[in-house]
Amino acid sequence: MDTNQLDLFSLSEIVSVPSNRNPVLLMDEKTLANWKSQIFIHQQQVRTSESNQQTSLFSVPKSHVDPDIIDPFALQLSPLSFYRLPTDSPGEACLYFVTDMASNLLLYVGETCKSNKRWKGVHDCKRYIEKYQDLHYRYGLKTTVNIAFWWDAPVQTRPRQRLELALIQKWQPPFNKECWKYWGQPFG
Repeated sequence: MDTNQLDLFSLSEIVSVPSNRNPVLLMDEKTLANWKSQIFIHQQQVRTSESNQQTSLFSVPKSHVDPDIIDPFALQLSPLSFYRLPTDSPGEACLYFVTDMASNLLLYVGETCKSNKRWKGVHDCKRYIEKYQDLHYRYGLKTTVNIAFWWDAPVQTRPRQRLELALIQKWQPPFNKECWKYWGQPFG
């Protein structure tokens, strides 16, 4: 068991389970609020601050794959059940953003070459969302988890993945494994 994750919980919050299974950790309401607040503060600073860019003597237009021009909170929202709608196409290359608009949190950044297929199968983020919503329901807290798509993503895989990583590093969404070092993994 990863003991780094236990610092999010008091001993009384570790639910007893049979010795052949890992303990189930349950965040209390105050800890959940603090966790979300820290993420909110970081993401709002990212959203409102000017990016630290090297200045140039020449005017160079921003590339359409510049992570600084993508604001996940300004994209059109879709329900998480979008992938259940009938479609005759596997979809297009895109970046997608899972948000909780009730808390103004970006929870996850992903990329795909087939927007209509990616969420139909197994996706760890779906499990994290379910646990996140269950904990909010337990405490009577509102969530509005949606997904938004950025359709101007590169069609080629490597550039799209580089853009995804840049956005993950910038926003530090808690459900992306690259950010567990900042926020822990309470829903993993």
